[in-house]
Amino acid sequence: MRTNTMPGLPDSVKSRFITVNDLNMHILEAYPPNADPSSKPPLLVLLHGFPELAYSWRKVIEPLTKAGYAVVAPDQRGYGQTREQTRKEGKITYEEDLAPFRMLNLATDILALVYALGYTSVEAVVGHDFGSPVAAHCALIRPDVFKSVVLMSAPYTGPPALSSAFDDPNAKSLAQQANEWLARLDPPRKHYTMYFSTPEADKELRNPPEGLHVFLRTYYRVKSADWAPNQSAGPLAALSPEALSVLPHYYIMPLTQSMPESIASYAATASQMVKNTWLPDAELAFYVDQFAQTGFQGGLNWYRCQTDGLRWSKDLRVFAGRKIEVPAMFLAGKQDWGVFQIPGAVDKMKAVCTRIGEEGFVLVDGAGHWVQQEKPEEVVRNLLSFLEKNK
Repeated sequence: MRTNTMPGLPDSVKSRFITVNDLNMHILEAYPPNADPSSKPPLLVLLHGFPELAYSWRKVIEPLTKAGYAVVAPDQRGYGQTREQTRKEGKITYEEDLAPFRMLNLATDILALVYALGYTSVEAVVGHDFGSPVAAHCALIRPDVFKSVVLMSAPYTGPPALSSAFDDPNAKSLAQQANEWLARLDPPRKHYTMYFSTPEADKELRNPPEGLHVFLRTYYRVKSADWAPNQSAGPLAALSPEALSVLPHYYIMPLTQSMPESIASYAATASQMVKNTWLPDAELAFYVDQFAQTGFQGGLNWYRCQTDGLRWSKDLRVFAGRKIEVPAMFLAGKQDWGVFQIPGAVDKMKAVCTRIGEEGFVLVDGAGHWVQQEKPEEVVRNLLSFLEKNK
């Protein structure tokens, strides 16, 4: 185990590698002060989303350990310093096999991580953004291991139904259908998940005209509470092109533009950058360095499995109709459009998570999509309250 060199990461949080599934997985981990790790304090597993890393949990790990928990946050498959054991270079190409990035295998990665740490039980698996469905499937499939689940920013609507569409070669996923609807708008638009699924996306994200640092600064800003238009985030009227078109350009993009082009006009001014306290430049530089080395294709492959879900979610049908029966909480920023981007998803989540309750749906005011970075104290407070309630 080695001490971290990551800006803003407490010295108590260590960085190391561990063999997991077919991966040499990079993790951040920490234990309660003065605790012997061999005594196995109760474990929390924190799962990041896109485009983030284990590093996105840097502000919440230590406070959770002070409450008596062991905490581990991995760079998930395709991200950061985590590598397949046979891979020598960090970059993943568009042509590679998507099978390792399908949801069932991503959940298997986390189960394998738990066992590799010497645990057979997890107090809570916490997933943010694309980490949310991974956490949800962990709790859905292995409730004997994952004793509770916290879903952040992305509502989980349950496993796929036993639909005949899976056997229809002409059937389209919801994302594919929505993209066709959006292209008929005036002016025409496209869905960000479909853009993320294109061969061009990785190159355009890695090499934006304004440079990677400015692009990531803008992308994190426009999805945060710092960007004024996010103050109006709320439920959409319907699942229709017109209703979806209300979403900002980082979700519903102009048809002919890349993601960097779609948000370039929202770049922060010098005074706005100075005011940013939740992601200072030194911490942003760590993300820039990591994604400059690896590119984005590993994370984008998760989206490809989602947008072509009739192919890559087929193995999840065995769980059709199954619900999450362990204690659950949904936690997000109040200024996060991601909570509402799929009309009806919140209600479906409340039905799938049988023990979530109204008090288990929490929106943190003053936070956008990056809630654990924007409002870490509130996230910690809500997590500890949830854990205490479900001991």
